[in-house]
Amino acid sequence: MPRSKSDFDQLHPCDFYEPDELLDSDRMYTVYEIARLLQGLDPDAEIEAETEAVLLDWAIPWVVFNAEDLVVAEPERDDEPGYYGLKTDD
Repeated sequence: MPRSKSDFDQLHPCDFYEPDELLDSDRMYTVYEIARLLQGLDPDAEIEAETEAVLLDWAIPWVVFNAEDLVVAEPERDDEPGYYGLKTDD
C-alpha cells in the first residue's frame, strides 16, 4: 500500500551506478553478483536468501536499463545463471 512521503525521515535521490563505475571491463558477472555490487558488497559476499531476493529486485531492472552497455554470456550449465559484462571495443 502506498505511503505518504512524510512517513519517512529521509528521502534519497534514486541514483544508480553506471555500468563502467560498477563492473570491471575484463570480468563477467552473474546477476546475483551485480546485485551485491549495487549494494557496495563484495560479489562473493555471503547473504541470506531473503536478502538476495530483495537485492535482485534492484539488479534485474538495472541490467535491463543498461543493456546497451552490456554483453551476455551463456552459463556453463542450464541450472546456472548467465553472465553479464561491460561492452567494450575489444
